[in-house]
Amino acid sequence: MNATNEIYAVKRVSLDKTDAETMSGYMNEIGLLKRLEGNNRIIQLFDSEVKAGPGGTKGHLMLVMECGEIDLAKLLQEQQKEPMNMVWISYYWQQMLQAVHVIHEEKIVHSDLKPANFVLVRGQLKLIDFGIANAIANDTTNIQRDHQIGTVNYMSPEAIELPDGMRRLKVGRPSDVWSLGCILYQMVYGQPPFQHLSVYQKMKAIPDLAHVIEFPDYSVPSVVNKNGERKKLDHLKRPVRADVIRGMRSCLARNPKERAAIPELLEQEWLAMREPEVPPAKALLASDETIINPYYMKQLLEYGIKLGQQAQAGDIDPAHLAKEAERLVAELKALES
Repeated sequence: MNATNEIYAVKRVSLDKTDAETMSGYMNEIGLLKRLEGNNRIIQLFDSEVKAGPGGTKGHLMLVMECGEIDLAKLLQEQQKEPMNMVWISYYWQQMLQAVHVIHEEKIVHSDLKPANFVLVRGQLKLIDFGIANAIANDTTNIQRDHQIGTVNYMSPEAIELPDGMRRLKVGRPSDVWSLGCILYQMVYGQPPFQHLSVYQKMKAIPDLAHVIEFPDYSVPSVVNKNGERKKLDHLKRPVRADVIRGMRSCLARNPKERAAIPELLEQEWLAMREPEVPPAKALLASDETIINPYYMKQLLEYGIKLGQQAQAGDIDPAHLAKEAERLVAELKALES
């Protein structure tokens, strides 16, 4: 806690069993956080220090950072029991996009985006954990990886090794967009798109073009019962907007070149909760169809029924009936123009 009673978080890492690669990751995180200092969508690093241990041990790495109240993973656990709330989704989705846009503008690929790596600090969503992030060289849009990294549920197709494990993996900004798409899918449907598969099945399905990702028309909340089984709350289901589904699809294209970039995602209309444009009703009608005011249609029907009853009772002259019928037809035709 500082002089203004703000609470800080202290990250304490034991270095005794830390290998050179892991230590490099810690130093990379410190370097990137210093580089991103001042961006309000990135967790702030205030200080760092390596404290030597007793008796020649390596000691500890200490990081003093902003303190997050709760991460997005825990928020989602609570939210998935409730009916889908598009205001809630759009509010946090926009902040996630802004955070990732910051690092992409700095030529940084995070590579491990998942709900647990977004935390709330005084009500604002911030990106954390740059342990495996990498800076992109100025002359390329991708980084090369010697081995597979990331969290399987949110891992992009290009981040998954081929069975022979021989190729170096090209992972760029679109890989982060895929991971964001998986998080948005979870926000809408309650779980990421490959959650129902085993780890082995996920590793096969994610890069498989033949494996179809389902985008249901309805979002159905669920809870876990005492037996550990997930039960759907069908009475709380909500329709999913078509433009929101298009937004998810634009992130979850298996070809990285076909995925939307962050600026495009930030421009999607549903983020501002604007209703999609609906074509004029006339444009939806066939050439022999028209729209009739329900009240006016009721009057026409009642008048037609009355004429029929009078004709049956013999209370109306057939010539007059024919004339009235012609007038009704003329009025209907006039409505079509």
